[in-house]
Amino acid sequence: MKIRRALISVHDKTGVVDLAKALSGFGVEIISTGGTARLLRDSGVAVRDVAEVTGFPELMDGRVKTLHPAIHGGILARRDAPEHLAALERHGIPPIDLVVVSLYPFEQTIARADTTRAEAIEQIDVGGPTMIRAAAKNHASVAVLTDASQYAAVLDELKASGGALGEATRARLAREAFQRTARYDAVIAEFFSEGAAEAPSDASPRNSSASAKPALESGNFPARVVLDAERVWSLKYGENPHQAAAFYRMVGAAPSGLAGMKQLHGPELGYNNLLDFSAALGLLLEFEEPAAVVIKHTNPCGAALGDSVAAALAKAKASDPVSIYGGIVGVNRVLDMAVVRELTGIFVEILFAPGVHRDALEELERTKKKCRVFEVPCDRRALPTGVVEYRSVLGGLLAQSHDAADLDPTALKVVTRRGPTEAERRALRFAWRVGKHAKSNAIVLTSTDQVVGVGAGQMNRVDAARLAVMRAREVGLATEGSVCASDAFFPFRDGLEVVAKAGATAVIQPGGSVRDEDVIAAADDHGMAMVFTGIRHFRH
Repeated sequence: MKIRRALISVHDKTGVVDLAKALSGFGVEIISTGGTARLLRDSGVAVRDVAEVTGFPELMDGRVKTLHPAIHGGILARRDAPEHLAALERHGIPPIDLVVVSLYPFEQTIARADTTRAEAIEQIDVGGPTMIRAAAKNHASVAVLTDASQYAAVLDELKASGGALGEATRARLAREAFQRTARYDAVIAEFFSEGAAEAPSDASPRNSSASAKPALESGNFPARVVLDAERVWSLKYGENPHQAAAFYRMVGAAPSGLAGMKQLHGPELGYNNLLDFSAALGLLLEFEEPAAVVIKHTNPCGAALGDSVAAALAKAKASDPVSIYGGIVGVNRVLDMAVVRELTGIFVEILFAPGVHRDALEELERTKKKCRVFEVPCDRRALPTGVVEYRSVLGGLLAQSHDAADLDPTALKVVTRRGPTEAERRALRFAWRVGKHAKSNAIVLTSTDQVVGVGAGQMNRVDAARLAVMRAREVGLATEGSVCASDAFFPFRDGLEVVAKAGATAVIQPGGSVRDEDVIAAADDHGMAMVFTGIRHFRH
């Protein structure tokens, strides 16, 4: 299909001058609007204004420019339908063969915290999506471009074919066009479903009402969910070699979590690597102090605090020197040579930090060819709020708000005769944060700054307790004087008695069992301190 006439109307002007000049070189007539027309004309490109084609000036501050039969007739007319072509000729409508549109930046506008309702609504494009959809519908006769990244390949094809675009190219561009408008409309629909468009004043910032409760926190999930994600990588395989897999990133989301990772060294990532990486980052974000974490199969097998991340890693490594092999290691300060030395002789799948010193990276490149090294933001304060977690199940999708609950020390309820000492309180807070990231049923034993033993993913709590004690003793860590965190309540006193007999002196748990009094009595019998949080941290 030969391109003879193009309509160009873009908010993002990237590359548009070069595109228009190249099209003009093929003899293509350029029709354009407003600021785009001025830019092209000032750049020496011959342009015909849309107003000249329609016979109407732009109206209502530019809200009405291209919504006219003289434009949409030229886009929608089927070139294989004689009656369509006769209608064009009868009404003097020029056929349009290429539509180039980039939409108003609604996504970027609402991402700003100070955006008002009026500003957001004004950035809802109407004419642009209409032209895109019209061109995509009629892709048998019309090509449509919606992003500057598409320009180069289209120009290459035009050069190779003498100014024509093939059917396969037009069909691909139509698919991408519908994906773009679907994504755009989904963001707008989400904006309205969140109640952001119902601010008390057009001039009020959308987040200015302190009393406004986010829709997802109140359980008001939307009736329909449209997820828009772009594929970042096709993975070698999934959880197992016979399963296919890919990694997607949410379109328009802030570059936090794995979306903000930057690989510095090592082979490509796998599906399991990404699951473990996400789990390790989630645990590391719990700590503001210099910290190191070790994850294996999404469970913490080591975590520690220290004066430096290297010192923390030495303790995290000692938490389980067996399971660290083939694990994921993260530190929340710049990764230096001291960290690299701590990992001498140990293979880890991934090593990540918010930054990596050049000499440390060079040493890793030299000595750990198969270790994947990443820079990734490790500041919890930079995480977006109101995050929703999705999980597929057979025949459906589960959604829940992210478990961002932090421990309020003032809200802890001491239920035993003896309250925890200050040192025990610090240790309980540390243990609670680690236990939050262990698979249920989970029991975690720690000191004030080091994981001592973890029992995770067990079918009953007493086995989780036995496993935590066993793992600690197998690696030579003392359970005497440790504290215990339980991700959910103790249903019977037997689980608590396992850690008490191992020497744990204090326990933190949600409480809420019908047998709480029995469990409290068991703690008193052993002289333990126990606090209830009222917050359960199941993880499945």
